[in-house]
Amino acid sequence: MKKIYIYLTAMLLACASLSSHAQALKTPQLSSTQTIEQDLGLGKITLTYSRPNVKGRKIFGGMEPYGVVWRTGANAATIIKFSDDVIINGTKIPAGEYGLFSIPDPNEWTVILNKTANQWGAYTYKQTDDILRFKVKTMKYADPLETLTFQFNNVDRTKCDLEMRWENISFSFPITTEVDSKIMANIDDVMNNDKKPYFDAALYYYENNKDLTKALEWISTAEKEHPQSAFYKVWKARIQLKMGDKAGALKTAQEGVKLAKADNDPEYMRLNQGVADQASK
Repeated sequence: MKKIYIYLTAMLLACASLSSHAQALKTPQLSSTQTIEQDLGLGKITLTYSRPNVKGRKIFGGMEPYGVVWRTGANAATIIKFSDDVIINGTKIPAGEYGLFSIPDPNEWTVILNKTANQWGAYTYKQTDDILRFKVKTMKYADPLETLTFQFNNVDRTKCDLEMRWENISFSFPITTEVDSKIMANIDDVMNNDKKPYFDAALYYYENNKDLTKALEWISTAEKEHPQSAFYKVWKARIQLKMGDKAGALKTAQEGVKLAKADNDPEYMRLNQGVADQASK
């Protein structure tokens, strides 16, 4: 009896030892996780979601039924994070993290932003936590897409479209941000400093149809600090051309071509020549 007791004790100790050294089995996720980022205005959008595959199944109206809240992905709910305030469907969305849910429909989906970002699937989803709901039209494709895919399209400085596509269905919606008032206030502030960002301020004024007289003044000051740079010439010429001063733009661009030739810089030879050609019309 004593021998049996000793044997059983040894076996239990051996099993405990093996268990303590065992490692969790690691396998690839059935639905891989992806995080995509997009700069927007002065901030950033970050989207994290899991990517299921079709695998020969009927997805919408089948595995994902119509009229039921969907996590818009697999596993944990899809999370969208804004580092700055944005506007979606006319509603101002404060900076923060949100759950991105949707309700599939044969023709028109409902897109949902929910204040509870971190949740598994839509099992604990509460409509009372919604911060925004809106409708979007869907597009249908002849060729199905195997893996659920989100992407940012039509990206500009202050707007972009977020698109979801899976199986033969896609939808997208625009996201915008208002930064002009912040940037204009910042320009007024930094232009009172000892070191003034003349070029950056001039470029913002040029690209956003602000006071071009002031933009020309600033770019001319920047040009004087870099008199041998074809880079500053091309931007000064562009501002002059936008102001309607074709003669001034032509002269500046031709000077830029000469400087670029001297530096053996074919890119700025081409860019300055392009402005010169426009000014010559």
